[in-house]
Amino acid sequence: MIRYSLRCEREHNFESWFQSSSAFDSQVKRKLVNCPICGSDKVEKAIMAPRIVSKKGRERAAPVPVPAASPEAGPAAQTAQTALMMAQERELRAKLKELRDHIVKNADNVGERFPNEARKMHYGEIEHRPIYGEASPDEARALIEEGVEVSPLPVLPEDRN
Repeated sequence: MIRYSLRCEREHNFESWFQSSSAFDSQVKRKLVNCPICGSDKVEKAIMAPRIVSKKGRERAAPVPVPAASPEAGPAAQTAQTALMMAQERELRAKLKELRDHIVKNADNVGERFPNEARKMHYGEIEHRPIYGEASPDEARALIEEGVEVSPLPVLPEDRN
């Protein structure tokens, strides 16, 4: 998987993951990569710093640092930043739950038949309709490589209980 920093024609910056460089090129050519802010499909790779990992670093990845309020700012600023991050996380989880609930309410659950149903719709063998279901990582990868548009349903921490 490759993570690219991207920019749309309106200078909005965002990131996205792709199976490979050629998968990115293919999806951009087919106008499948859109800016999450304005929806533009005129997207290009932005300049990004490479992430260099030493041989030692490959053994265990260092955690990604979360910007924190400086100690000089005092406990109140640190508490406010923590509260803000928690509020943003709650808001993101609520939006992901809303998205998933919308999909479940408005699409057909085809279960294990998902890869076959998605493929049939992609190749015009059956009428397009919103569906969701189950696919192994290998099945999902194969669908993406064939150009079938698929996305995983969001899984939230409370789903794992």
